[in-house]
Amino acid sequence: MSSTNTLSIMVSAGEASSDAHAAHALDALRRMGVQFDSFGMGAGALESSGTELVVDCRDLVVIGFVDVLLNYHKFLKRLRLLREQLKLRKPDVLLLVDSPDFNLKLADTAKSLGIPVLFYVSPQVWAWRSGRVPKIGKVVSHMAVLFPFEVEIYEKHSIPVTYVGNPVVADAVSSMTKAEACQYFELNAEHPVVSLLPGSRSGEIQRNLPPMLESAQIIATQLPHCQFLLPVAPTLELSFINETIGKSALKNLHVRCENSRDIMRAADVALVASGTATLETALIGTPMVVMYIVNKINYAIMKRLIKIPNISLVNIVAGKRVVPELVQHDATPEAMAHETLSLLNDGAKRSTMIEELHRVKALMGDSGASGRVAALILDLAKPKP
Repeated sequence: MSSTNTLSIMVSAGEASSDAHAAHALDALRRMGVQFDSFGMGAGALESSGTELVVDCRDLVVIGFVDVLLNYHKFLKRLRLLREQLKLRKPDVLLLVDSPDFNLKLADTAKSLGIPVLFYVSPQVWAWRSGRVPKIGKVVSHMAVLFPFEVEIYEKHSIPVTYVGNPVVADAVSSMTKAEACQYFELNAEHPVVSLLPGSRSGEIQRNLPPMLESAQIIATQLPHCQFLLPVAPTLELSFINETIGKSALKNLHVRCENSRDIMRAADVALVASGTATLETALIGTPMVVMYIVNKINYAIMKRLIKIPNISLVNIVAGKRVVPELVQHDATPEAMAHETLSLLNDGAKRSTMIEELHRVKALMGDSGASGRVAALILDLAKPKP
């Protein structure tokens, strides 16, 4: 720790959920009474928590190999800026959240400078590219993992690791009942409500939202009074969403910038892009249909590399197929509409899924992840004897 007794923390979070996870960990550290200054890469949540944004990640959020290659010069520029700040400020600890391909390069620089590195949210080495684990061990001081089964992976390679739990457990809450959420969003609680959650990245919106809207139109032809809610992630501009919606003829579509968890609460069924939002939806207890579409080249590569049968985090945690998954060519508007209508119309199927989601919630553990990460930050920052 610096001689001023004020901890210096550098953070690198590359997209919306990582930004929120990092901000919550710093907020927990602050509640512990620790004085610190933080800087690095993030978005609105870190900025609101008092972190100085050297790099704002909101202007470059991509997914997949192709997007990374197309924007590689931009990534290099951001990496160079963050490396310069590491060397200039020499923080007491570097907190990296997800985005492994970018953040492990930054970790390598920190290692050369003798700066301890805490990596929060493990790369999905259990699903693909398991060969990264030894490399992680060379540059990361400690892993903070979200799932219990990830601990063994790192212990096998003698990499310090702590199961902290998933911060989504604390985040995925709504103070509203379903009736209150419907009233807040000016919806008719007597008519069905479907939430559309296409993702938080611009590329996800461009690929997932148009077929979601087509699916919603099919649903509306069978259920004319059905209402649709579309939340806007804090990393996205409302104008971008409106442009993507374009000339959609869908009626009863409500585009909102409020807490997406309240939107999940209002919904009878959620149509969700695979990712953190699936866990949030599960924790809220809303039945869902999971879909995902990526660049064709990305899909061809990932299909060869991914070693597990399910891609949805809900199904991975459950250890079985609990919610339907419609990926790539299977994610047609017709298929999404069919699965969504099935959950709206079949009470038994809906009840079974809700029971399974309650089981997933129990498996997710308690809500103390951010506090445990804060404790790890403090421990790594202390001078070692």
